[in-house]
Amino acid sequence: MAKKRPPEQPSHSKRSAHVEGDDRSNGSRRRSRGSSEALTEPAVEGGRPERAGLKNKVYLPELARLQIELVKLQEWIRHEGLKVVVVFEGRDAAGKGGVIKTITQSLSPRVCRVVALAAPTEREKTQWYFQRYVAHLPAAGEMVLFDRSWYNRAGVERVMGFCTDEEYREFLRSCPEFERMLMRSGIILVKYWFSVSDAEQERRFQSRLDDPTKRWKLSPMDLQSRARWVEYSKAKDDMFRHTDIRQAPWFVVNADDKRRARLNLITHLLSLIPYEDLTPEQIQLPPRQPDKGYVRPPLDEQTFVPERY
Repeated sequence: MAKKRPPEQPSHSKRSAHVEGDDRSNGSRRRSRGSSEALTEPAVEGGRPERAGLKNKVYLPELARLQIELVKLQEWIRHEGLKVVVVFEGRDAAGKGGVIKTITQSLSPRVCRVVALAAPTEREKTQWYFQRYVAHLPAAGEMVLFDRSWYNRAGVERVMGFCTDEEYREFLRSCPEFERMLMRSGIILVKYWFSVSDAEQERRFQSRLDDPTKRWKLSPMDLQSRARWVEYSKAKDDMFRHTDIRQAPWFVVNADDKRRARLNLITHLLSLIPYEDLTPEQIQLPPRQPDKGYVRPPLDEQTFVPERY
């Protein structure tokens, strides 16, 4: 079996420099080193240079390749009995849901499942804060993707006043130790923060308003997050100062370009978990059972979906 060799990871100092530039309110973009200018055409929007989105001829083949690698990772997680947790946090409309759908598209829901919890019930509000999240942690051979997580307390709950100051401070004290405890138990914990500029978030919000199939995505909390941009930025900065720990660092995703964000995140996730290719040998279909007098029941005894197309 061929060993998957992950690329060398960036140092903590380089990652921290990226973190400091998060939530770029002036809309400026950071050009990653090694990006191929031949893949896209230059464009200008709002008087500043921008990179055009990846074209299908580049994006789709690369996505297909990465999804095959995700299947290999899935088989390795199942074979080795790994327990993987991936946390997705960030601004509203930053593209978290799209990345999660892209990851799970080719994976088995028995191995890779998504957790997106609703607001806590009255009973859950009286529990230990992390309790309802613990119930969704993976068993051996599983990967769980948290579409928002326990970090709600440091974000929306803090900004909107849904928790007390003491509850907030206790979260900042407890969270790093909670995550260290998860990792000591054998869980692989990966945390992603999706960074999006105010201009791009505004564009996506407007797109949702104009599209009846996406309007449901705009909740009252989303509108408040837009109105309280600076407060959310400060809350995010405080959260990073307390929870960007060596054992479970935050990885920031430049999410202004959805396609690049998806490819970059999947590539990075694959690099964090060394895996081997367990693709099974070519499978031969067995011969079909011979027909020994089977008679199908009359079709008029069954109810069919009307064929309108």
